[in-house]
Amino acid sequence: MAGVATGLVEADGAAAASFCRTAPPEQVVIAIRSADDAALAALLEDPGWRHDVVVALLDRLEELADPDRLAALRGTVAFDLRTARGRHDADAAGRHVLVFDDARVTRVPDAGLRPDDPPDVTITTTPLHLLRIVSGEANAALLLLGGSLAVDGDALLALAVGGVFRVPGSSGAAVDPTALDPVDVGRALVGVRSDHLQAVMAGGFRPIVLSEIFRRLPDYLDQQKAAELRCTIGFRIGGRPDGGHDRWLVRVADGRCTVEPEPSAGAEESRDATISISGADFLRLATGHLHPVAGVLRGVMKVRGSRTLALAFNAALDIPAVS
Repeated sequence: MAGVATGLVEADGAAAASFCRTAPPEQVVIAIRSADDAALAALLEDPGWRHDVVVALLDRLEELADPDRLAALRGTVAFDLRTARGRHDADAAGRHVLVFDDARVTRVPDAGLRPDDPPDVTITTTPLHLLRIVSGEANAALLLLGGSLAVDGDALLALAVGGVFRVPGSSGAAVDPTALDPVDVGRALVGVRSDHLQAVMAGGFRPIVLSEIFRRLPDYLDQQKAAELRCTIGFRIGGRPDGGHDRWLVRVADGRCTVEPEPSAGAEESRDATISISGADFLRLATGHLHPVAGVLRGVMKVRGSRTLALAFNAALDIPAVS
């Protein structure tokens, strides 16, 4: 494996690009995976090496992609690559545009796009993160939540692109960006600014985040703590792009938890408490970054009805702490 990695990290730009273009896809992926972040990041700071290797990989996306997921993709995607220092080196062709259609990927010059026909989505990230996505190591959704990737446009298309890659020789995609574990999300949120979370939770990625967190919520109910708890808790989550709220209903009884979205505000059933919270603060609450008592005291989490039962429900959730 070390010999394969040497074909990438110890070569100059032209040789590394040749390796990425001609080596079997399995070896290309192994080489990327075998190189540590520091080694790759140092190489990617060189504009020529960065450009040659990135273009070589983008030209082989069809070989690196899961055929079924690739066939479902339609749209124009621009990758706007920034160096680790945040610079966009126009001379190094830091912007790459791909057209996905009919199970094919075509790389087109950015200058070839008409002003009235912009990309469906622009994904801004570092070249290192792009290589980790292409090699099936990084989850684009977690990068987005953690601020290492930005999306301007169709967020669902961006996530679909992030989930199209596979480890050559294996079956299926390497990563499913729509499958989010609250613990992984919690790790991704360490040190993330509130304004970034607010922007993410006001975009197209919001429905995926909410549905995944609520879908997995029953897995984190401590049955012993909840053995004597019986309650129905409503969640009213603000910060939606249209100014509205998403509503979910959680029932706890006999040490078990069930979750479902409420169809509408007018269809509310009797509940013991309703928790009103913004999308960004809910994300922090559900991943252990916001203690419910602190949320109430700070006024970012408002409880209508039984505050005691609302806090008891939160106390019965056992989400592993992150740091």
